[in-house]
Amino acid sequence: MLDVEGFILVGGASSRMGRDKSRLVLGKQTVVERITLALSQVVTNVRIVGSRMNGFSSVADVHKHWGPLGGIHAALLAATTEWSLIVACDLPFVTHDLFDRLIQFCDESNEAVVPVQDDSRPQPLCALYRRSCLTAAEVSIAKGEHSPRALLDKVATRYVEFSELSDLAGSEHFFLNVNTPENYELAVKLAQRELTQQSPTVQESEGF
Repeated sequence: MLDVEGFILVGGASSRMGRDKSRLVLGKQTVVERITLALSQVVTNVRIVGSRMNGFSSVADVHKHWGPLGGIHAALLAATTEWSLIVACDLPFVTHDLFDRLIQFCDESNEAVVPVQDDSRPQPLCALYRRSCLTAAEVSIAKGEHSPRALLDKVATRYVEFSELSDLAGSEHFFLNVNTPENYELAVKLAQRELTQQSPTVQESEGF
């Protein structure tokens, strides 16, 4: 199995949410705990990028206030494995099945593996990056570029179409971006539905 390290990006101002997105709770877990649980099933180690959180190893941003590209740069600079799986904290419905599927597309011809959402937009904040992408990230930052897309344009990127992921359970919510109170309200309802579906019925719990 490919040796991969996991990173969760928790920096950012959370201006649209109005509070720290990384500490939002869904069901009985914070969003970071949910993502960590999914990542831990497919990676060797999980670290937080951009902030300190109790119970988690952390990586500091080198280029502060540089947004997601700065977080990707910090993760790749700290990475100890050839590949890194980097996920934003506002994507709480990602799953280990999704990560496992994306890892299957990593090969010698690729430097990045990026899923495409059902609206046809690439999602670079739930993607795999080879260590060699660090150079491209540094070039982008030196040019004043802030978008991860600037990095992806400089490396061999394998875009994974949504049709290649849609057979996985929960795929319709993989890329639900929880960055506004309205998004969070929807996410709470979805998480509650998950708990309801996972809970045994009264008859099953009583052995009937």
